[in-house]
Amino acid sequence: MSTHAVQTDNGRGRSPARTGADGRDDRDGDHQRAMTPRVDVSEDDTGITLLADLPGVAREQLELRVEGDTLHIEGAVDAATPGGMEAVYAEVRLPRYRRAFTLSRELDASRIEAQLRDGVLNLRIPKQAHAQPRRIEVSAG
Repeated sequence: MSTHAVQTDNGRGRSPARTGADGRDDRDGDHQRAMTPRVDVSEDDTGITLLADLPGVAREQLELRVEGDTLHIEGAVDAATPGGMEAVYAEVRLPRYRRAFTLSRELDASRIEAQLRDGVLNLRIPKQAHAQPRRIEVSAG
């Protein structure tokens, strides 16, 4: 499989978003702006592993979905201020993360496994059986 097994849309299935140095999605006209999480993608013979940084996102606030050949990751940040306090300075101004990826047909989206731990989302997307290498036995004869 090539390195094009997963391609980022940086948005919601449209043309790539304009992102600032802070990783924010700066596209105008969105109903709710969001930060773009940092993602590492690695591949082996059986599939790909996607690691996305989603600090502050609880499992209950994370939404993963596949629509057609697009994987969508969205999560809400729980940036609640402790009781009776008011933020005078905040670096997290957008309370959401959002990112989309186009999946290769070689991947089996129906078998995606996801785990969220310590602010890191770990997605394992296996390859279709026909896309995995297999050993062919040779008989003497």
